[in-house]
Amino acid sequence: MSERAVQIHVNGQAITVPAADADMSLAEFLHERMDLTGTKVCCGIGVCRACTVGMRSSQDALMEKTLACVTPVSAVANQYIYTVESLAQGPRLSPLQQTFLESFAFQCGYCTPGFLMAATAMLEHLKAYRADQLEAAIDTWVGGNLCRCTGYVKYRDAIRKVAQQHMKGGA
Repeated sequence: MSERAVQIHVNGQAITVPAADADMSLAEFLHERMDLTGTKVCCGIGVCRACTVGMRSSQDALMEKTLACVTPVSAVANQYIYTVESLAQGPRLSPLQQTFLESFAFQCGYCTPGFLMAATAMLEHLKAYRADQLEAAIDTWVGGNLCRCTGYVKYRDAIRKVAQQHMKGGA
């Protein structure tokens, strides 16, 4: 058990996690202590990736994807955590969320937050890819996310559309 409080940042808010909660999974902490229920836990062992959140080592670092169901809060001390709740600005959806909606890129929606956060991290790393590497980038960043409802085509189409806009300098 952790012996001291842990500092983290969640969706731009500095949080002190009491020592008693530092060994909770990040997903459990987000749900139970912060009432951020967008991050889903499905398998509980990091296989399905529905629990994917974004994480930065500093405010200026590129976002990486993190599996919140298998990551203890103590492991993300001093990190910047982003959940699906961070994407929209008030009632205005992010371009990625809007494209998912317009493309009907989900059915039940349970896995959608994990896809959105993995794709959000991918969009920050697009400068490392050429246009002809976009499919490989999508495979790398969201290829392991599981969905039991769709055939992944609409997810990939929505992500590709937003990524192509980013590569053109539009989003």
